[in-house]
Amino acid sequence: MALHSMRKARGCWRFIRALHKGSAAAPAPQESLQWKETVTPLNQSSSREELCTTCKNFQLGKKSQKLKDSKKRIFSGIQPTGILHLGNYLGAIENWVRLQDEYDSVLYSIVDLHSITVPQDPAVLRQSILDMTAVLLACGINPEKSILFQQSQVSEHTQLSWILSCMVRLPRLQHLHQWKAKTTKQKHDGTGGLLTYPVLQAADILLYKSTHVPVGEDQVQHMELVQDLAEGFNKKYGEFFPVPKSVLTSMKKVKSLRDPSAKMSKSDPDKLATVRITDSPEEIVQKFRKAVTDFTSEVTYDPAGRAGVSNMVAVHAAVTGLSVEEVVRRSAGMDTAHYKLAVADAVIEKFAPIKREIEKLKLDKDHLEKVLQIGSAKAKELAYPVCQEVKKLETLKGL
Repeated sequence: MALHSMRKARGCWRFIRALHKGSAAAPAPQESLQWKETVTPLNQSSSREELCTTCKNFQLGKKSQKLKDSKKRIFSGIQPTGILHLGNYLGAIENWVRLQDEYDSVLYSIVDLHSITVPQDPAVLRQSILDMTAVLLACGINPEKSILFQQSQVSEHTQLSWILSCMVRLPRLQHLHQWKAKTTKQKHDGTGGLLTYPVLQAADILLYKSTHVPVGEDQVQHMELVQDLAEGFNKKYGEFFPVPKSVLTSMKKVKSLRDPSAKMSKSDPDKLATVRITDSPEEIVQKFRKAVTDFTSEVTYDPAGRAGVSNMVAVHAAVTGLSVEEVVRRSAGMDTAHYKLAVADAVIEKFAPIKREIEKLKLDKDHLEKVLQIGSAKAKELAYPVCQEVKKLETLKGL
């Protein structure tokens, strides 16, 4: 037994020596292995039992500990106006919650400056910022794992936006799809802020030297502008900004319940088209009952041929965590009228605990304000040196 212990200890020492030699000679790995928490400091007086336990903990840590990538930085933002709806939750927020568990450096911003591209009541906007903070916290955004902050509280966003706007040509902004769509909707009466907000969006991302940005399909064109601005700046001044990559959500757009050809939207004038996260169970049932499908009663998944029913199936799969195929299999023999109510029940069940937490958080205004203050201070710490370096490169040092 003693001989076995001695051999085991020698094996552990060989393992540790090899580990230290390897770490000195090998290049930096692509993924940051956070194993320091499971390895106790070693010295010549360490007991055999301590050495064996240390090796065991390290090996277990490699297998079981969830690795986070410290070389990547995630940034994303959401406007505070309007109530978060089912499409926002499934298309963005669920992904945000997952990403904060996978990466060390994650920033989520309530982009209030973007919201003023259309007229806002100041008092309503202030309350909307707090309400959105409550919603994000209730959905699972954790200030201990990510930085949640208010965009306008970090002045470097607008400073960098102005510098970047001097690098982009006017026709480039005028040809962006969202500018065309929104100005058409506003009868060609769009503001300068609406035209240039994609540049502010680029500043939001580049200010933190973000490497990855979770976006929806409708934001891909804006991400191309962000990438072009980063590359243009780097070409002029040398490698400074990482060229950020898009992280497309696995969940496709949730469609309007009243028009399956359009995405679900906060601003849809048809109140039955959008399921809001704060809707009552009765409201959710009513909206799904009135959802547009077709005259075929069978539940199938065919987005091209049966957009309405396929939207129901996609939502059902997303809120239950089941695959589309499994949802369709379990719904065999059910007509679409009854199936819509089954989907409504699943959505109600998903939103119930979130809604309770939102109501609880809204009662504590001081807590919500403190979360934003702390988050904004952390964001400022990251943003300030980057903005100062940009000014130095642009010969604006001291401004």
